[in-house]
Amino acid sequence: MTPDKKKTPWMKRVLWSVFVLVVIAAGIYWYVASEKFADTNDREAVYTVNALDFIREFHESDSAANAKYRDKIITVNGTVSAVEPADSATMNIKFVDTTTGSYVIFAFQEQHVAEAKTIKEGDLVSIKGSCSGGTYSEILGVEKIDFKRSALNKTK
Repeated sequence: MTPDKKKTPWMKRVLWSVFVLVVIAAGIYWYVASEKFADTNDREAVYTVNALDFIREFHESDSAANAKYRDKIITVNGTVSAVEPADSATMNIKFVDTTTGSYVIFAFQEQHVAEAKTIKEGDLVSIKGSCSGGTYSEILGVEKIDFKRSALNKTK
C-alpha cells in the first residue's frame, strides 16, 4: 500500500501541470482570436506606392518585396481594374498589371465596405491597407499581392 501513496502525489502534479498548460494555451488562443485592430485610416502609411510599380517590384523579386512590405501599412495609388463583392458584407478591389496579369487585391475593413461599394472600375483611387505579402502562382504565371484591413485613403 505504500507504493500507491507515493504515486498519487506524482500523478496529481502531472495532472495539475497539464491543466495549467491547457488554461494558459486557451488564454493565448482567446487573446489572439479576439484581437481588435486599429482603424487603418488612423494609421500612418510606411510606404506610398504606385500600383503598377508595386506589382512590378513583386514580380521582379517577391522574396525581397515580401521582406520590405509584409505586415506594414502601405498606401497604393492606381486605377481600379475590378470591383468584386466577396459576399454581402465585404468588398475586394483589384489593381491589375495588364502586361503580366499580376494583381493587387484589397479586402476592406467592415466599417469601410460602404465607401468601397461606391468605387467603380476605372476610378483613380488611393487605398491604404496592411500588406499580407505576395505569392507567385506557377500554374497561372501571375503574382498575387494581398492586402487586409483596407480603407480608402482620405488624404490623396
